[in-house]
Amino acid sequence: MLKKERQAYILHQVNLHNKVLSSSLCTEINVSEDTIRRDLQELAEEGKVIKVHGGALSHSFNDVSFPVNGVYSQNQKKTIAQKAIGLISNGMFVLTSGGTTIMELARSLPPQLKATFISGSIPVILEYMHHPNIEVILIGDKISKNSKITVGSEAIAKIKQMKPDICFLGTNAIDVEHGITDNDWEVVQLKKAMIDSSKKVVCLSIAEKINTVQPIRVCGIDDIDVLITELSPGNPVLKPFVDAGIKVL
Repeated sequence: MLKKERQAYILHQVNLHNKVLSSSLCTEINVSEDTIRRDLQELAEEGKVIKVHGGALSHSFNDVSFPVNGVYSQNQKKTIAQKAIGLISNGMFVLTSGGTTIMELARSLPPQLKATFISGSIPVILEYMHHPNIEVILIGDKISKNSKITVGSEAIAKIKQMKPDICFLGTNAIDVEHGITDNDWEVVQLKKAMIDSSKKVVCLSIAEKINTVQPIRVCGIDDIDVLITELSPGNPVLKPFVDAGIKVL
């Protein structure tokens, strides 16, 4: 694979999964760590990624607030957000993770909605605070500088004390065999607690993340109640999830 092709692949993976690990890229592209390190350095110098220890991040995580425009697959994420809103009723306690799809959900909430939203994502919490009628609860603890979300034992303990009506989970990768997977250990532990504590778990995922796998397992497919993508529920890509007993929207 030529350098231009390698770097295009790396950039796509960063945009798709928000974070990439050098070790995973070495395996996927079949090149040395030194080669990946040089590619990431060049992409960082060009302002296309944020180079961090062990990999790189999307610029979505560079600021406290996600950009209003220019988010990867933004139109698809807006479609997902509109579908998700249909599951929220007045009076609900709603637990959400972080990420750009959750941010689109936060920005799309109808102004008349009266509910309580709980999150440890700093950008998402800031967006909820602009809403005129919802109550907002911040789950506090150590903040992950990479993902702009609170992580750690205290955050997990607080989540375990709750019983939200519904949990909206931003997704890094999902397939029927491996379930939901991610590449950030601390965020994975937080998501596990969110799933265990919630009455209903809704996975939000653009179609491009379906049938992809990341290194760390969050949960099995049987822990998900609803899967929302931008696709029509009858799309053949979604049939394995329907066959597994998941409601697809």
